[in-house]
Amino acid sequence: MSLETITLDHLPSSHKIHAVLFRDVKNAPFLHQQLLARNADFEYALVDASVVVSRLQILSAVFKATLNAVNGALKTPNVHSEIVISLGSSNNIADAYRRYGISPSTKDLIVVKVTFPAQDGTPPIDSERIWEHLKTNVEGEALPLTDDHISAATDLAKVRKYYKLNGLKWLDDIKDEKAKRKEMETLVLGGMALRGV
Repeated sequence: MSLETITLDHLPSSHKIHAVLFRDVKNAPFLHQQLLARNADFEYALVDASVVVSRLQILSAVFKATLNAVNGALKTPNVHSEIVISLGSSNNIADAYRRYGISPSTKDLIVVKVTFPAQDGTPPIDSERIWEHLKTNVEGEALPLTDDHISAATDLAKVRKYYKLNGLKWLDDIKDEKAKRKEMETLVLGGMALRGV
């Protein structure tokens, strides 16, 4: 099973994070449509992997969104849409959906599901059922959410444009690709953290 269950420090232990990366997704238009139709069976954060530089970036967005949900401070309908907008570096929600969320042309997709008990105490869906639903409904190669798998899907030109990293001579001058990527990750995380400040 490529779906990973992740526990993040400083979040309630009742909140579990499930994440997986799908490469070469063949049915993005269908998945996008489920989201637009607000189909409750597809309540996931569907993130276009081309705009993600690292696992830490996606987990930072998940942490921020889940914390907002726990504190009753969501700016969007649910924790999953909040994850998508938490990836942005501006307060424009429509822009964040367009840039970071799934679109009909998405090829590589990061899927995140945050589970927690319902208000009435009903236990949340377990990872096996989430995985069954995903592998039945997402046509693509499922991979663990690692930096190596993410970097194979990243469109650095798009990341630089969305996070306003173009024209940074010092960044362009870094020859070691791994070091350059680490610097980009730091700049992206800074942009996300400063959003709305």
